[in-house]
Amino acid sequence: MTTAVAPSTAALTAADRCDRCGAQAYLRVELQTGGELLFCAHHAREHGDKLREIAAHVIDETHKLGDKPAVVPDTDH
Repeated sequence: MTTAVAPSTAALTAADRCDRCGAQAYLRVELQTGGELLFCAHHAREHGDKLREIAAHVIDETHKLGDKPAVVPDTDH
């Protein structure tokens, strides 16, 4: 019996970790054979061409790395 994995359209969060190194994941690769792999931006760039060859769907959120961090309000007043 083969079990299909439903594609995940949910945004990646800080809890999603790279399968290679454990850093925060910014790329989700849903495989043609089922299942998924998560990669940090570094490993996504390193293996990107090969990953796209075996992917059924790719969710790339590396653009988040260019976003400015949220400003934390000063509460010392």
